[in-house]
Amino acid sequence: MISGLLEKLRFPFVKVQDSRETSKSKSWLPTIFVTSVGVTAFIWGVRELRWLQPWELRVYDQMLRSRPTQAPDRRILLVKITDEDLKREKWTISDRTINLLLKKIESYQPRIVGLYLFQPENNNLAANLQNQDNVISTCLFSSLGRDEMPPPPNFPIDNVGFSDVVADHENDQTLRRSLLFAHSTDQKCTTSFAFGALIAINYLEKQGIDYQFTNKGDFQLGKTLFPRLQANSGGYQHLDADGYQILLNYRHPDSLAEQVTLTEVLSGKVNSSLFKDRLVIIGTTAANLPPGGFYTPYSALPDQPARMPALFIHAQIASQLISTVLDGRSLIWYWPDWVELIWVWGWSLLGSVLAWRSQNPLLLLVVVGITLLGLVVICVALFLQAGWIPLIPSALALVLSSICVIAYTSYQNQRQTQVIILQVEKQQEAIAQLNVLLEDKTAIPDSSLDFPSPIDAPEIKSGDLLLSGRYKISQTLGAGGFGRTYLAQDTQRPGNPTCVVKKLMPARQDIRFLQVARRLFNSEAEILESLGKHHQIPELLAYFEDNQEFYLIQQYIQGHTLSEELPPVQNVQNESFVMEMLKQVLEVLEFVHQHRVIHRDIKPTNIIRCAEDNRLVLIDFGAVKLMQPPSSEQTELATVAIGTRGYAPPEQFAGHPRLCSDIYALGMIAIQAITGIPPQELHPDPETGNVIWRQSVQVSEELAAILDKMVCYHFSDRYQSATAVLQDLKRM
Repeated sequence: MISGLLEKLRFPFVKVQDSRETSKSKSWLPTIFVTSVGVTAFIWGVRELRWLQPWELRVYDQMLRSRPTQAPDRRILLVKITDEDLKREKWTISDRTINLLLKKIESYQPRIVGLYLFQPENNNLAANLQNQDNVISTCLFSSLGRDEMPPPPNFPIDNVGFSDVVADHENDQTLRRSLLFAHSTDQKCTTSFAFGALIAINYLEKQGIDYQFTNKGDFQLGKTLFPRLQANSGGYQHLDADGYQILLNYRHPDSLAEQVTLTEVLSGKVNSSLFKDRLVIIGTTAANLPPGGFYTPYSALPDQPARMPALFIHAQIASQLISTVLDGRSLIWYWPDWVELIWVWGWSLLGSVLAWRSQNPLLLLVVVGITLLGLVVICVALFLQAGWIPLIPSALALVLSSICVIAYTSYQNQRQTQVIILQVEKQQEAIAQLNVLLEDKTAIPDSSLDFPSPIDAPEIKSGDLLLSGRYKISQTLGAGGFGRTYLAQDTQRPGNPTCVVKKLMPARQDIRFLQVARRLFNSEAEILESLGKHHQIPELLAYFEDNQEFYLIQQYIQGHTLSEELPPVQNVQNESFVMEMLKQVLEVLEFVHQHRVIHRDIKPTNIIRCAEDNRLVLIDFGAVKLMQPPSSEQTELATVAIGTRGYAPPEQFAGHPRLCSDIYALGMIAIQAITGIPPQELHPDPETGNVIWRQSVQVSEELAAILDKMVCYHFSDRYQSATAVLQDLKRM
């Protein structure tokens, strides 16, 4: 440790610390940056392994189901062949029935008819129609364990679309994508167009809208581009994107399109105007006929069948293409990988910052919960605009970063606490040695007792040589048992910012006393350096020894002392002022006492109201004053006791301060604020020793009980922690 080296040096030495701004930026910026980058890299790696894909797809399905229901597509009419229709036909639809149906529909003047049936053995299917080119049929590619299902022989291949679809077989068998085009190696089902895409293309061609492929190979209908799904798109990672796929932008199954049955059409129960200039799709909804049905994001709804018939799937595809071109309906879009990476890193960064600013785990839990809710709202709002933004990776990044930072800061705080406790032990050891030395005056020559008092010591004047070659004294703030206090400019920092210089002169100049005083000074400085990280404690910027005089350089807090807010300077304060004052100072004491540090000299002049943000700042920790002779304001009852008469409790005057000694002093300040009576003028109860003050003021019973417990004569009867006082105040 540097403090250990200082003890060995016999000549002036300096230990200068960075400023508050620099030290804080050097501490929290790297922590937040490293944590956010590390967590983002970890999550991105897990995502690349596809471990998050099932979760992302479930969230995608939920958002898809949660969208407002759109109106049915009025350009499409579905003619269903239901189980009841099959029963009437004795479970087989004859060619005669189909041709009769087609003939009747043709008379209603539809724009395009899609025949989604598999009857390839019939050479006369739709043979007697006047405009057979308006009828589109289907076939099925061969695959593992399944032969191809060829189209009707009398249909030209340009009027045939394949029925194959692509489900997420590696996840949950759910159909989320449209396969618009694919290359076939079959001998009969040789079309490259999906059935749903082909009927939509033919429908739009009748309206003068042609399709084409751009130079980059992207599919375009009129002026509308349909970007091809890539291997990494949205929540998909390393997707098999063969063929030409897009995300299927479903309509709700209950509002897809108007539907009629085979029997209703053949019996003339359907208004002919339903067919005119529409895309009519004919197919079966029976689950036992090929190609069956498919799981969709809507399969999880209780009012929907587990599988959606293939007829409806291709109607969804056709509706998406047509409504996108004619209505400007949005395609589901997503960001490229590099934008998603920045998005995830941003939430990781936010989680790190929140954890750093909210050190309380319960508060952090609330803040992170609210932030997660905000993330969900953002993702849902964007999805309503057809944007698929990573939710699961972002949420994990936010939570994991918060956990990592809070764990790291807790670990650092524990280490810092251990360091401070070690310094406190050294401090107590030095205090005990000082006590022995001060009592044993015969052990040193009488001439060594003739030391100049701090008040009589020569004052450093403005314009003198720079203190330690760096600090230019500009003003004297005060002198007393603590030595002298100055305002100075730090000439080695940009802008020469103002700082506070505190000069301490040891009570004796003999070698043994100086050695012990130096150890006390170094331990106290190490403690102040750690405590100064709290925003309500001035930061220790430097500490050094010069010509057997000790100097502390601390952050300058611009403002006024609390004594200027108390009687007689101000009127008697109300309860709200007292409670707010108590809460602010107790929060500092809670932090200080967690490190087993006792302030020892809490009084109104050691509490500053910061002019910048109105916070209360606790200054002048007292252990280092033990190397000084006591002033008239301090106790004269013990050689090594520190404290101000009226504010310090009895055990502190006896040289045995405790954590609750600070609570006593703060309670006396509160009583002074609310009664207007200085603590020195309050009298104790002759039987209990407790301060008598209640008869001087009207105060609520709850606050009076808290103050009474804070200032009990015996330390065992008082609050034992600042946390306990805060809890009782919050109950009020």
